[in-house]
Amino acid sequence: MQFGITIKPDISVERIVGLTRQAESVGFEYGWIFDSHVLWKDPYPLLTLMASNTKNMRLGTCVTNPATRDLTVTASLFATLNLISGGRMELGIGRGDSSRRVLGKKPVSWSQLETAVKEFRDLTSGQEAQHDGQATRLTWAKNAPRVWIAGYGPKVLHMAGRVADGIILQFADPALIDWCLGFVREGARAAGRDAGKIEVMAAAPVWVSDDLSVGRERVRWFPALVSNHVMDLIRQYKPEELPPALTSYVQERGHYDYQHHCEVESDNANFVSDDVVDRFCLLGNAEAHDKKLRELAAVGVTQFNIYLMCGEEEQTLEIYGKEILPRYQAAAK
Repeated sequence: MQFGITIKPDISVERIVGLTRQAESVGFEYGWIFDSHVLWKDPYPLLTLMASNTKNMRLGTCVTNPATRDLTVTASLFATLNLISGGRMELGIGRGDSSRRVLGKKPVSWSQLETAVKEFRDLTSGQEAQHDGQATRLTWAKNAPRVWIAGYGPKVLHMAGRVADGIILQFADPALIDWCLGFVREGARAAGRDAGKIEVMAAAPVWVSDDLSVGRERVRWFPALVSNHVMDLIRQYKPEELPPALTSYVQERGHYDYQHHCEVESDNANFVSDDVVDRFCLLGNAEAHDKKLRELAAVGVTQFNIYLMCGEEEQTLEIYGKEILPRYQAAAK
């Protein structure tokens, strides 16, 4: 299993660069950043700095979408960053949540997402693409970045199995990840692909401490974030088509304020129980983290991505670098 971090760009530019450099120095292979340009800083200038301040770390959005920016703009940004970084860029893309909803707009459909992925690959590899019916080509671009697709529902997961290089699953619940991967494998089989070659990311916040009560309050915002996607699923699917472990916890959910999106101790998370926090996140001492990482690997996770936005981020990186990554990697050999 590889390890990554995701940064929420609501902190200083200097600290974003510092956390990225620290993460690479202690063994993290991936550096991701949120894309919600109204709520927080734009990710692309920051990715330029992250690329300039790292040597080997692979970098990307976790996640962008096809609608916030014209897709030719996104493709040009990634192709340029691929030149700056020496080919280290990876696209994380989904239907769009906070960046769309904060503007009163809905996420795109899974079919629009699939079309966008093909166009992105064509453009970033220097091939001609049809963009709004117009033949378009970035003649200077080459070597398309890998594409990771984020999703929860059967349709988008099946599509991702057909076309994605990697899957982004925003929770650390092994049973739910296994359920999601069933649709990914079906999609891969339908496209004649080897599902075992598709990367699988589990993305979630962590808190390393014996004090579970404190840890839960630092990460409780995360299942509230996931609930936005769950509510979307409930509108699209019949109850029997979705696992209760994913849907039942949103029954007491109230209004969600995107101005407090991904915010520690936000009122958005008042409905989230301790059980859901424990399933979706990584809590406890180093041994508990190691145990859950092994459970994630056993169901097919190939990258664990820490949502590094719960406070004491530098300390979290230090603990993971000194205690958890070496323990996990030594046992994996």
